[in-house]
Amino acid sequence: MNRKLLYLMLCCLALAACHQGNETPKPQAYLRIDLPPHAYTLCDTAALPFTFERSNLSQIEWKKNQPTDKWFTITYPKYKGYVFMTYKQMRGVQDLRAQIDTSYKFVEGHFSYSSGIDENKFVDRPNHLSGTTYHLKGQNVASTYQFWVTDSVRHFLRGALYIDCTPNNDSLAPVLNYIQDDINHMIESIRWR
Repeated sequence: MNRKLLYLMLCCLALAACHQGNETPKPQAYLRIDLPPHAYTLCDTAALPFTFERSNLSQIEWKKNQPTDKWFTITYPKYKGYVFMTYKQMRGVQDLRAQIDTSYKFVEGHFSYSSGIDENKFVDRPNHLSGTTYHLKGQNVASTYQFWVTDSVRHFLRGALYIDCTPNNDSLAPVLNYIQDDINHMIESIRWR
C-alpha cells in the first residue's frame, strides 16, 4: 500500500514541477498577406467607349456587351476580389440624374451594416471626368468601396468592390486597401473616346 501511495505522490510532484504558473493566451491573429507592388496595363478595347489602366493582377470578364449597356467584372483571382462594373450611355441630363440616384441606392443598401461612410467628390476638367467614391466602413459591410464617374453628357460608369468570403473587413484590410488603390488609379486613368 505504501508503494502505491508513494508512487501517486511522486506523480503529483512531477506534474506540479512542470507547472510554470504564468500562462497567457495567444492573441487572435490573422494570416499575413504579402501583396506585390502595384503595376498596371492599359485596357484599350473597342468594346468600351473609354480606356483605363487596370492592375496586372486583375482580369476582365464580360457579362453583357450591348451598344449602350456594358457589364463587366474586373476580377482578382488570387484574392477572390471582384469589381463589378456597369457602363451606361446617356442621352441627357435626365439620364445623368437617374444613374446617380441608382448608384446612391446601391450604396444605401449597405448603410445598415456600415459604421460610417467617406464620400469623396472629384472633378478632372481637362479629361471631362467627375464623380464620387464611397468608402463604407464597418466589420460586416459586403461592399467596402463603390464609385461612379461620368463626363456629364454621354458616359456613365459605376463600380462596386466585393470580396468573395464572409465579411471580416479587419482581416481583409490589406487586400481591400490594395484593390481600392487600384480602383483609384483606374478612375484617374479613364479617358473617354
